[in-house]
Amino acid sequence: MIFARAFAAAAAICLFATGAASAQTYPNRPITMIVAFPPGGADDATARMIQDPLQKALGQPVIIENVGGAGGMIAAARAARATPDGYTILQHQDALAAGMALYPNRTFDAEKDFVTIGLINTVANTLAGRPTLPPNNFKELLTWMKQPGRSAKIGHPGVGSFGHLAEVLAFQEMGVKVTQVPYRGAGPALVDLLGGQVDLGPISAVAAQPLIKSGKLKGYAIMAKKRFSGLPDLPTFAELGYRKLDIDFWHMLLAPAGTPRPIVDKINAALRTALADPKVTKLFADGGMDEYPADQETPEAAAVLLKNEIKLWGEVVRDNHIAGQ
Repeated sequence: MIFARAFAAAAAICLFATGAASAQTYPNRPITMIVAFPPGGADDATARMIQDPLQKALGQPVIIENVGGAGGMIAAARAARATPDGYTILQHQDALAAGMALYPNRTFDAEKDFVTIGLINTVANTLAGRPTLPPNNFKELLTWMKQPGRSAKIGHPGVGSFGHLAEVLAFQEMGVKVTQVPYRGAGPALVDLLGGQVDLGPISAVAAQPLIKSGKLKGYAIMAKKRFSGLPDLPTFAELGYRKLDIDFWHMLLAPAGTPRPIVDKINAALRTALADPKVTKLFADGGMDEYPADQETPEAAAVLLKNEIKLWGEVVRDNHIAGQ
């Protein structure tokens, strides 16, 4: 027993020493950042906003690799299998948490097979309606949706997406019945919303802003922890009394489990430097994105958020019998 304990202690010391030594030379070659969704959305935009300041802080190129499919699960599985040396990192979002319940046959576990590096930002989303929809504000919308026999058509970016799950949760809290219409991405869903083929849809605030201001869409509420400065008249769901909808669409960086803590800390420090860059701050503000407070930019804070989000979205998936495709 004494020998076993001594051996375990020695192994732990060797592991720490190896990690510390590798961190001293890290990074000495390019780093790949896997982004879990294709170009054109908030995920890719976020990665490219922080790419330049992140690679300047690390002193090596950061190469973005978009790996779409299965609600971000293909990208996550690939990153989980990568060598845990800090040269492959993953940018993901709420879909990672939801995927734990959506895809029971996945090959990885978000909490066991990754270490969190840090939180990046949150993105405001709107509940928007077709321009011909009769209600002009949220109160009128709720009355309209609760009319006997009414089942509003909701266009969303795809099963398991944040837009899909967030709207399921929203309408569940509002106590209304709807007909969900899935699309292959936010773009096609927005086209049909503008054309009146569906009644309502979750649209990123930055994309909805000019459309609402020009009268091409009607805005009803913001799903975020605070109002969006570009649409200051739209209340948050929490302000409307739906405290359970005080949620964010977030992005975070992760690395394969086993990545030495000194390397995780180096990437976290570089991420903080990137997020403090005035250019990034402005790009985030213009894009309807918010940074996390400094005390929430630690690996530990990201781990707590991921754990809580897995519980939240797992309940939504199970309560509504949603299955991944």
